[in-house]
Amino acid sequence: MVKIKNGKKYYRTNEACEMAGISRATYFRWLKVGVIKDVMYKDRRGWRLFSDDDIKSLKEEASRIKAEPYQPDLKFEK
Repeated sequence: MVKIKNGKKYYRTNEACEMAGISRATYFRWLKVGVIKDVMYKDRRGWRLFSDDDIKSLKEEASRIKAEPYQPDLKFEK
């Protein structure tokens, strides 16, 4: 459910994650390990409120490609 405050739209966590194409679990994992910063606003119940800019940042992180070299496990058993 979109909240409008001072003429700006704010979205709850489920909506923001859905718009960014990530799961809630991914969002909270990124938050925990410091990949992203927490949102600036929360409602009176403490629920996060995401602005359009917050969602844009989530989308950018979700579409970022992290290149890591492939290292296959070369252990062979006889």
